[in-house]
Amino acid sequence: MSKCLLLCGLLIAAASLTLSAADAPPELPKPREYVCYRADKSPAIDGALADQAWENAPWSADFVDIEGPAKPLPTHRTRMKMLWDDQALYIAAEITEPNVWATIKEHDAVIFQDPDFEVFLDPDNDRLLYGELELNALNTTWDLLLTKPYNDNGRAINGWEIIGLKTATRVQGTINDPRDQDQGWTVEIAWPWKGVKELTAQTIPPTDGDQYRINFSRVNWDTEIAEGKTVKIKNRPEHNWVWSPQGVVNMHVPERWGKVKFSTRAKEAK
Repeated sequence: MSKCLLLCGLLIAAASLTLSAADAPPELPKPREYVCYRADKSPAIDGALADQAWENAPWSADFVDIEGPAKPLPTHRTRMKMLWDDQALYIAAEITEPNVWATIKEHDAVIFQDPDFEVFLDPDNDRLLYGELELNALNTTWDLLLTKPYNDNGRAINGWEIIGLKTATRVQGTINDPRDQDQGWTVEIAWPWKGVKELTAQTIPPTDGDQYRINFSRVNWDTEIAEGKTVKIKNRPEHNWVWSPQGVVNMHVPERWGKVKFSTRAKEAK
């Protein structure tokens, strides 16, 4: 009798373990990493990405769905690269898009209502006082300071301005003209260290080997053509394509962002 009870107990325990494994949440995506090399010369912020300095900066891996590999791959390619010098952190992005459109022209409006490119930066990885920057293909920007994540009752300070920020966009095609096919648009950003200093007590500019938490997002919308104009299809949520997947549809989880490691070398070792 005792052997029977023992066997039943083992079978129940095994079934319980199997059920727990099946019900366990998927493993969170591992944060991506990027080595940011020092620029020989500051790139001109004109949106063209033609400066030789950018040739020494490797492209990132292509962006993926915000939830990670369990979701379908984005329909259009997005990638970024970074450089730095004594003045600023430089960011470039290449956004493939066959129909480039944008409507918002007011600074500090809710830019992600258009297709946009976004940067999230937490230099000291403490989840407190981190910056967010959004811009559309018209180079309309929205910069805001988060006291902490929204889910922790954080507050967004919309009146905050990144000191000395420079941004530029360039369209490879024609914006707001659905009659032809575009290649996409490119972004260039200079985020000065004076602006980063407001987010951290760490040494600025960074030293060799320093790491920041950073992530990038592209918001895209399903559209249709109505009376010759591109309009969003009603009642469809946006697509969120990111550099380092979050595992959830929420960019405001800083501990799941990617990592940028600063190198004093001028380019990637071959």
